[in-house]
Amino acid sequence: MTFRKTKLLPLLLLAGCAVAPMTPAAALDGSNWPTLQQPYAPDAAMEARIARIVAGMTLAQKIGQMTQPDVRYITADEVAQYYIGSVLNGGGAWPDMNKHANVAEWAALSDRYHDAAMRTDMAVQIPLIWGTDAVHGHNNVSGATLFPHNIGLGAAHDPELIERIGRATARQVRATGITWVFAPTLAVGENRRWGRTYESYSSDSRLVAEYSEALVRGLQGDLTGDGDVVATAKHFMGDGGTFNGQDQGETRSTRAQMITRHGAGYYTAIEAGVQTVMASYSSWNDVAAGHDYGKIHGSRELLTDVLKARLGFDGLVVSDWNAIEQVSGCTKAQCPQAVNAGIDMIMVPEDWKAFIQNTIADVEAGRIPMSRIDDAVTRILRVKMRSGLFDRAPSESRYNGRADAVVATDLAREAVRKSVVLLKNDDGALPLARGQKVLVVGDSADSLSNQTGGWSLTWQGTENVNGDFATGSTLLEALKTQLGADNVVYSRDAVGVDVTQFAKVVVVLGETPYAEYHGDVRFPAPIQYSHRRPNDLALLHAVSGKGVPVVSVLYSGRPAYANDLINLSDAFVAAFLPGTEGEGLADVLLGGRYDFTGRLSFAWPGSACSTGEHAGDVVQFARGFGLSYARPSTTGNLPLPTTPGACDPVD
Repeated sequence: MTFRKTKLLPLLLLAGCAVAPMTPAAALDGSNWPTLQQPYAPDAAMEARIARIVAGMTLAQKIGQMTQPDVRYITADEVAQYYIGSVLNGGGAWPDMNKHANVAEWAALSDRYHDAAMRTDMAVQIPLIWGTDAVHGHNNVSGATLFPHNIGLGAAHDPELIERIGRATARQVRATGITWVFAPTLAVGENRRWGRTYESYSSDSRLVAEYSEALVRGLQGDLTGDGDVVATAKHFMGDGGTFNGQDQGETRSTRAQMITRHGAGYYTAIEAGVQTVMASYSSWNDVAAGHDYGKIHGSRELLTDVLKARLGFDGLVVSDWNAIEQVSGCTKAQCPQAVNAGIDMIMVPEDWKAFIQNTIADVEAGRIPMSRIDDAVTRILRVKMRSGLFDRAPSESRYNGRADAVVATDLAREAVRKSVVLLKNDDGALPLARGQKVLVVGDSADSLSNQTGGWSLTWQGTENVNGDFATGSTLLEALKTQLGADNVVYSRDAVGVDVTQFAKVVVVLGETPYAEYHGDVRFPAPIQYSHRRPNDLALLHAVSGKGVPVVSVLYSGRPAYANDLINLSDAFVAAFLPGTEGEGLADVLLGGRYDFTGRLSFAWPGSACSTGEHAGDVVQFARGFGLSYARPSTTGNLPLPTTPGACDPVD
């Protein structure tokens, strides 16, 4: 196996936001998909070995390799019995369903699954690959450092930082015996209604492409090291551009827009050597051309003709959680169209036994050709061989079972400092001064749950208390550490507190966590923070106008209209979802060694119905905006347009 690791050529910029492929002679104009430079040289010996293994497998063994159950629904013995090729742990799945399972317990479960896969009655034993949603660190594991979510990392504008976060995340994952990560998300987020906005790095496809390469390189390394994991480019493609921002909805983009905008991150990921691609729940409808591609999971044109043939991707395509049931005519447990479209590994968390039985029947009845099954298994084995699973067990990594390997405090603290954005700082309200009394208010000030957001210990990030994380610090704890406990007074709601007795007030505002469609702001509801969290607006009214500077810190998974909150604040910090390390946020609030360097990677809305950077949207702070101590500026009062009860439809 030869891995050629090259520095990608600079992206060529066309027509505002378009991205060219890395082959300089093939600049994208939207007329066709690019031809990419593949990082792997052909390996005839490997391909011959794979072909011999596939030729010696039964149909049941092949379908088993294509099946991915969730660890909550399969035992180690069943892995051996059904020749299972992969398992995953969805959000909120832990060893023995113990949220506080330690690293050693995770590694022990990995050993049980691995050992089971290696004791089947197959002629050649095929190791199992375990996948996990480590989307901002190893976020299912108590005690693991969690980094800022992608929306914050986008504001850092630092690809080298992203690569280091990828390396650290890979070490965390390998510590638990897992070797496959469902990241990075490469969506170009276009509508703030989308509940997954915080999983997008930016509305700028150029930044998404740059970060894609960096994180894939960070996660995968050269795929031969103890600290390397298989990465996943997701969700292919257009998931950030759905109509009205509806999760799993319909992307109404032209072919040219898909090529130049939504495809940007996938080109750099493939050329960086990404080994797996996850299909999107969403649909694609090129309305202008009258071509409805339907659900991506059922689109052979996109998954096979474009991704595999035109772009040359030779790894495996995995489905999303039960996503095959959304393809017309399919169920959770049966979807020949998805397999024929090009899905190689099917994520069927609960109904995997029925899926195996039904898919065997589909092949025997001719609904799925054996050639398609053989191609899928070939791709799965190729990824397993390239990533070293045939050469060594996951437990052989030097990080396996090590609790210290999931801790990356200094790196995460740096990431927080670089990812928060100062939107307002009138009259020197910041930095906070050591030796002065500070009042801290707001229930988010002492909440690691609100600070970390969704995909944190659980899928939605809810039902967590601070002790569940077993690491990190809230902003309140960090301020007490850096200012001195005697100089910080905390009141959740400021009731009965004389604000005038303090030098400054820090108000910590925050969304409660959500993930995927649970976070959608469904049309026609306005995209206004205080419309969804009126208690935070009331809290600001309680402490503002008392002659004491008010510093507001906002935890949010999207840029949301907040002029009312900003006007009640002397300083306003968009902290997005910074993760477990509140110390990084305290670092910049106190100034001194650290200044604000974060710059918005999404435009910040200036009206309650503005959802992005489209015609008719009002932008309050443009993409790239961000203040600093070194460049002071006065914001003053912002306009307060009438907040509608509902938003008018936009064509």
